[in-house]
Amino acid sequence: MIELRPFDSLGGANHGWLDAKHHFSFADYHDPARMHWGNLRVWNDDTIAPKTGFPPHPHRDMEIITYVREGAITHEDSLGNKGRTEAGDVQVMSAGTGVRHSEYNLEDVTTKIFQIWILPTRNGEKPSWGARPFPKGDRAGHFETLASGYDGDGDALPIRTDARIVAATLKAGETAEYPIGADRKAYLVPASGAVKIDDVLVNARDGAAIRDLDVIRVTALEDSELVLVDAA
Repeated sequence: MIELRPFDSLGGANHGWLDAKHHFSFADYHDPARMHWGNLRVWNDDTIAPKTGFPPHPHRDMEIITYVREGAITHEDSLGNKGRTEAGDVQVMSAGTGVRHSEYNLEDVTTKIFQIWILPTRNGEKPSWGARPFPKGDRAGHFETLASGYDGDGDALPIRTDARIVAATLKAGETAEYPIGADRKAYLVPASGAVKIDDVLVNARDGAAIRDLDVIRVTALEDSELVLVDAA
């Protein structure tokens, strides 16, 4: 089953400095049919104006993954961590027992991010933060694991949940497969381009909620950049 969620159907709000679109119920947007997808709770598509951002605010008991599509985001938190994550790269914050953080676009250009929240399967642990580059060339033509709750996933950033975040860059006409298993759920969003999953057309920034498939087979109709969450 593949349920298409077109970009124009997403909730959201434009705050001037922030234009936010929500794939799932979030803040003032509530849709009982879009509360979560397995343990995936939030997928926000945020456009952040230059020299603006989210001031310090608290989180707890959530795995928060930020995928930068354009520009860069600068993180600072109450643990003393500070880092700048650029387009194509990923940062992960395990909020654990509680942490305060800020995220600012300190650049001279607009920053665009996907922010993904996944419910943890391990609570009561100390908060943590990490980031690393993931060159797009390393995931050309196939899915590469960016963050994972499983041992043995190479250089993927660790998360404390039964989930995996993967990404791929495909040239027009290329096909990539992701073996998931029919007991899992997946949520796929093209950051750019357009793809087909079986016979379902998924355009840039649309969401595709996927279940009951052993293998997800994605064919690019144009050059495309994809992010997928494999959820419990």
